[in-house]
Amino acid sequence: MKERELKLLQMIRHNPYLSQQEMAEALHISRPTLANIISSLIREGRIVGRAYVLPEENSIVAIGGANVDRKYHVQGAVALGTSNPVSATHSIGGVARNIAENLGRLEHDVQLVTTAGKDTDWQWVYEASKAYMNLQNVEQLEHCATGSYTAIVDDEGELVLAAANMDVYDALLPQVIQRNESAFLNASCIIVDLNCPKETVQYLQQFVIDRSIPFVVVPVSGPKMNRLPSTLKGVTWFICNREEAEILTNISLETPLDFERALQALREKGAENIVITAGAKGVYGRRKNEKPIFLQSLHVDHVQDVTGAGDAFVAAVIHMWLADATFERALQAGLMNAKKTLESTNTVRKELTKKQLKIELEEI
Repeated sequence: MKERELKLLQMIRHNPYLSQQEMAEALHISRPTLANIISSLIREGRIVGRAYVLPEENSIVAIGGANVDRKYHVQGAVALGTSNPVSATHSIGGVARNIAENLGRLEHDVQLVTTAGKDTDWQWVYEASKAYMNLQNVEQLEHCATGSYTAIVDDEGELVLAAANMDVYDALLPQVIQRNESAFLNASCIIVDLNCPKETVQYLQQFVIDRSIPFVVVPVSGPKMNRLPSTLKGVTWFICNREEAEILTNISLETPLDFERALQALREKGAENIVITAGAKGVYGRRKNEKPIFLQSLHVDHVQDVTGAGDAFVAAVIHMWLADATFERALQAGLMNAKKTLESTNTVRKELTKKQLKIELEEI
């Protein structure tokens, strides 16, 4: 065992009633990192049994995708039906996971709930994520591969072909939620992306309504909008893009009036706070029964990669909302985090901290 695992076991032997926060501070590590070490020691049989403990308070629970994203950049003209010389890159992604990492970097306690394979891809996800979120509620499955997205792009950056292997999330069923329910009871909010099956989203909807827990729903893509429940009752935040809003409301979004109509339609479905992002055209939002607002997108000096910008927006909005910021200020934070992520080569920008975001917001 590593030195910190030995120190942790010594601490538990000396006082098994220490809280995770107390142990993390004594070891000079984050609480998500500590939780992952404890989970590993339990699997190894070095810690057995569980004490009666209260659910963690104020933790954010993110439920949904955690993928490996691969990109193959074709060198020269694309030739179909034969091999092409390429350069390859890979990064860690997944909507729920990306949101969780952003929030972890913003100093929130975050728990990720997902399903994954017992494979090398999951090890990549685990190593990239463990410092920012608690992964002890991830269920690894024997006969499934960890979610992955593979894109082939030409030398101008245009997509030629993409392949998504997301079958592992078909197993992210209500039973998985039920097995981890105790972790949710005192959550500051629950975030779900639509990689989850519809029955899971419906189960979570009723769960949060019964317990008055704030609920954030984030669509993944247009084709997965059919995984939404018939109403948005119990949804505290519904954050979607233009295409997703058009599918859900059956309104073509061209003018500001169109967006206002769509916001009203989503409000009538039961959502409390609604945001529709429109890329470079800005964001439209509506809070409860207040008037809709519009914010221009922030100027981006140079787009490095669009991947992760939407997830960065969601995370910053939720971060500010939990800090009791105004609705408009929360959207401004989302736009700023999205801008900085677009200018970064990373899916989740490495320089993001609570202090850094506060400094950046002073520019507005």
